[in-house]
Amino acid sequence: MMKVNANRENLLKYNKVKINHKLDLRFSPVAKPRMTGSDRWKKRPATLKYWDYRDRILYTALAQGYRPLNVLEMLFVFPVTPSWSKKKKEKMIWQPHEFTPDIDNLIKAILDSLWQDDRKVHTVHAKKIWGAHGRVIIKNLEMFDD
Repeated sequence: MMKVNANRENLLKYNKVKINHKLDLRFSPVAKPRMTGSDRWKKRPATLKYWDYRDRILYTALAQGYRPLNVLEMLFVFPVTPSWSKKKKEKMIWQPHEFTPDIDNLIKAILDSLWQDDRKVHTVHAKKIWGAHGRVIIKNLEMFDD
């Protein structure tokens, strides 16, 4: 995929597609790996996979007309393991995913994909579950004033 050098927020802000407040990514979540300065030239598989994932999120957001706000809800759906029995697969769908990757690294990957400066995001509600297929759903939430 082509690398995005422009400001990610401006790409999303000035996109001409109809504005959407929900982003539906129909691919499996990838966590942000621990990175070092040498990752720019060493090209480790984990970082290459992450950079591809980050770009796919941005391009999907552009295609769907998604505009992120500062309050988000994220649902990370991991596909059930193919080696499990049919009975176990059915039982695990919609159950909490309590294995790696850690949820904070999943959130960091999304924030890095959609914001140049993710300090603006102040509230995130996130959940990891098992599902039939990998998927990430991101919704904007409204904050209510008292």
